[in-house]
Amino acid sequence: MDRRPVHYTVRLCVVGALFVAGWAAFAAVGDSWAQIPIAVFLAVVFAQVALVAHDLAHRQVFRSRRSSEIAGWVAGNLTIGMSYGWWADKHTRHHANPNHEDHDPDVSAEVLIWSTRQAAASRGLPRIIGRWQAFLFFPLLTLEGLNLHVASFRALRRPSLKHRGLEATLLITHFAAYLVAVFSVLPIGKGLLFVAVHQAVFGVYLGCTFAPNHKGMQMLTGEDRLDFLRRQVLTSRDVRGGPVLDFALGGLNYQIEHHLFPSMPMPNLRRAQPIVRAYCAELGIPYQESGLVGSYAQALRHMHAAGAPLRVRGASASAGR
Repeated sequence: MDRRPVHYTVRLCVVGALFVAGWAAFAAVGDSWAQIPIAVFLAVVFAQVALVAHDLAHRQVFRSRRSSEIAGWVAGNLTIGMSYGWWADKHTRHHANPNHEDHDPDVSAEVLIWSTRQAAASRGLPRIIGRWQAFLFFPLLTLEGLNLHVASFRALRRPSLKHRGLEATLLITHFAAYLVAVFSVLPIGKGLLFVAVHQAVFGVYLGCTFAPNHKGMQMLTGEDRLDFLRRQVLTSRDVRGGPVLDFALGGLNYQIEHHLFPSMPMPNLRRAQPIVRAYCAELGIPYQESGLVGSYAQALRHMHAAGAPLRVRGASASAGR
């Protein structure tokens, strides 16, 4: 549980340097189709900033809440255009009740459905998409970056969001600087393509970072009564890999350990893993771990199974006509 100031100093400096380098390259290249690879590069950097904001929200970096909030506003609102306060609140509710159909905002049936129970109650867009959502999942992730931006501005209307004025100012500053930078260098056509590629890759990267962690694991309802250990372990999955995967996923590949010890610094999670795995084995609690590709396959199979009632109902309706 010890802090890792050297690790986070290096990480913040590296991510900050990559952010500056990306925009410096953008300015240097100018009006050129070569800006498209730079858009992809900056999307990856934006996602890395989001992962840093995640660690800040869990107070893995700084001890004090105030320091974490200030750094979170800079990383989230100002740097990538995401409301830090809104996201931190949403993520806290997810940690309290992971994969709970009634309480986890990450599995609410707003666009996708995560259980046959949600499929039966679905209406509108989720009902339409749910039939083939496993095939649509990765294409839909291209809109996740846009969704974060829209949700951030919508959250500004909530009285429960603290520091709304500050968050609004930082969000507006981000998008003003972002759009001025893009369209002062690129003509309208190339500029729109740059923004589309940048935001699409940003969304896919974020989605691919979070999807392996809980999707396809046990779903909970109000009827389930699990203790903290089982609630966190049975709904989470670790992803096998090495240092490169640790960096790419921001340490979220140790999802079980992260959910049990949310404030544990990311580089320490791998040290906790063998202890947690052994303790789960001692208690007979299933400890789920798989490769990266395997985790996506499990998630997609689960999504396809969740949408099965809609496919059956749709086929029955077609047969009736």
